[in-house]
Amino acid sequence: MNLLEAMRIYVRVVERESISGAARDLNIGLPATSERIERLEKYLGCRLLLRSARAFNCTPEGVTFYERSKAILLAVEQAVAEVSNDAQDLKGTIRIAAPHCFGETVVPEALTLVRAAYPQLDLELVLNDRIVDLVTEGVDISFRLGQLGEGAFIARQLGQVGRVLVAAPGYLSQHGPITEPSELVKHPFIRVQGMFGTDQLPLRHMATVVESAPIRTAIKTSHWRPMYEMILSGAGIGVLEEPACVDALAAGRLVRILPEFEVLPFDLNVLIQAQRPVPPRVRMIVTMLRKCTSEILERVQLDCGEVTSRFEVLPDDDVSELLTPSLRA
Repeated sequence: MNLLEAMRIYVRVVERESISGAARDLNIGLPATSERIERLEKYLGCRLLLRSARAFNCTPEGVTFYERSKAILLAVEQAVAEVSNDAQDLKGTIRIAAPHCFGETVVPEALTLVRAAYPQLDLELVLNDRIVDLVTEGVDISFRLGQLGEGAFIARQLGQVGRVLVAAPGYLSQHGPITEPSELVKHPFIRVQGMFGTDQLPLRHMATVVESAPIRTAIKTSHWRPMYEMILSGAGIGVLEEPACVDALAAGRLVRILPEFEVLPFDLNVLIQAQRPVPPRVRMIVTMLRKCTSEILERVQLDCGEVTSRFEVLPDDDVSELLTPSLRA
């Protein structure tokens, strides 16, 4: 039996709390995954997992073996990294989570650059607008917009993602221009569920004063794309992330409403699992993602006509920052 491979499978099963989920992550058949766990338990002479129709728990021995296996796998990865001088040899799978809009408009370009730098590395992108727990979802790296939420993770702020209040030119031609925040409530507002749920839109004027303008929600969606299409077709007004609307703004298919006001941007953070030390391949990929993501967003903001960029481009040699990060628990 390949003990290291069995450990790797077992660790992923525990973190996913699901044999089928681990099988999908590792691209192994479900029967083979179950068989590996059974053989591992037989080899160790003890039960590691207690499974029933509604519960999935580790035995005390299973918890101990998970912790030790995690440390051993990390040590193996470090040993390989220390004796390998060729970045092209970076192998394995990195699982990355991101919210839908950001993950569909910015992350693909970033991952293309990562894959070009590390052609032997396998990447998995998981898109979900809910907050993802890195451990239980088996995620190595997560992009997070807005509030960080609870959990044990290492978080590094990347900057901010701008948002724009927009409408189609045809809509404004039909319904007239919007010149004051108080006029927004007269127009049907289209939004993603969970955004502006209080029917108040926070706006910043002159970079200092923040006020809340009332809005009238007419349509809610669970995904940003239908919202984008409906705004584009003239069904109403709404707020889009800059990467999602930069091309439409440049082409004149969308126009900015109340350009002297700014919709408060999202804070953008990259999260990794709270483990010491940070696995070398995760550290290397995070460093590259931070660099290329900053460049992509800086370009988007310039294309959107921002006079002053809100996005702080962080130094390239920021690996040390990841080793002494802020820890949320």
